[in-house]
Amino acid sequence: MTISSSLSAGVAGLNAHATKLATISDNIANSSTFGYKRATADFQNLVIGGLAGAGTYSAGGVRTTTQRLIDEHGPLISTSNPMDIAIGGRGMLPVTQEVYRDANPGERPMMMTTTGSFRTDSEGVLKTETGLVLLGWPADADGNVATFPRDTGVGLEPVVINANQTAGDPTTTMKLGVNLPAVETEAGSAGTARPLSVEYFGNLGTSETLDFSFTPIVPATGSSNQWTMVITDSASGGATVGEYTLTFDDSRTDGGSLASVVVVSGGTYNATNGTLDLTVAGGPLSLTIGKIGDPNGLTQLSDSFAPVAITKNGSPVGNLTAVQIDEHGYIKATYDTGFIRTIYQVPLVDVPNPNGLISISNQAYQVSPESGSFFMWDAGDGPTGEVVGFAREGSTTDVAGELTSLIQTQRAYSSNAKVIQTVDEMLQETTNIKR
Repeated sequence: MTISSSLSAGVAGLNAHATKLATISDNIANSSTFGYKRATADFQNLVIGGLAGAGTYSAGGVRTTTQRLIDEHGPLISTSNPMDIAIGGRGMLPVTQEVYRDANPGERPMMMTTTGSFRTDSEGVLKTETGLVLLGWPADADGNVATFPRDTGVGLEPVVINANQTAGDPTTTMKLGVNLPAVETEAGSAGTARPLSVEYFGNLGTSETLDFSFTPIVPATGSSNQWTMVITDSASGGATVGEYTLTFDDSRTDGGSLASVVVVSGGTYNATNGTLDLTVAGGPLSLTIGKIGDPNGLTQLSDSFAPVAITKNGSPVGNLTAVQIDEHGYIKATYDTGFIRTIYQVPLVDVPNPNGLISISNQAYQVSPESGSFFMWDAGDGPTGEVVGFAREGSTTDVAGELTSLIQTQRAYSSNAKVIQTVDEMLQETTNIKR
């Protein structure tokens, strides 16, 4: 009966707008929730007997579908916590619930979130106040991250920051810039050796020294422009790790720069990059003395002996002072000696259809058949954006728009209720035909 279908359509309208009202109230309630993605309710009509010219019409009513617009991005809000993390673009942070923190990586459920305020707990684990634990790929002692599978979370580990940890950085490269006095290679000079000591750091953070001795080669007549450089290592008990004969150019164009380096003993000289490959007690060390004709390495000018530029990497043992995450997702620890080391890399998780993800509490999501399989990218690669520290993503709720929808929903709900009231009155008239 047509009038009965009108009643059903009115009831369907009430249910549909009640569903929309639920999404609106959820959106307004979470207008200040970091990382919240607004929900929407869409209506589709139902058609019953839609044959043209039938002469009768039955109301089908309305059907409601809801979804959460996860691919929308809220504004980034600055904070003072370095491990407040947001994503500037597409991609999500891999997380897991605290209860699964110690589970086997293959059995740990993969969860994702777009933002979070992570702080260490009593065991140093980075997690949010709601118990979402940040996951990442661990780096080795040199700060290098190995290659892990990108389509599974097997390689991911909970990020652990030990506030009382210490670390040292051994010296592996050194650059030596020294000017040798040209007058001391002339005939009649005393031939006195010029000493120089340079500190470096061993594998255990100990302070060691490389001791250099520059001895001029004095000819019988004229000027030789040659020096003998002997290098000894304190960590090796003062043993010689290299001896070299240095010859300097005296031409108008390249006067004072290196002309040749002859190896007497020790590591080889690489003329391409101007380095000596030394072997000290802790392992190999690359010493840059300058390329042939390079005025920035060892030089022989004027009458003064002067170390003009000595640089090296490495640092003594230091205490952890700060932890930050960079735009590529690398978590870096800073120590009070100035040493900075990468300790984790946080990849960004992406799926073909973000809106198809399963929404769970605390602004976290899980994959579903509608979302498609996930893949983990380095931040900034592929479709993903950059990682932003000291920031949170705000809610995507537009309160003004939600209030406008609230007014429209209220009016539509009242109209459907009026339809039901009218149908009730018409049915009452029908029953009153026979009295």
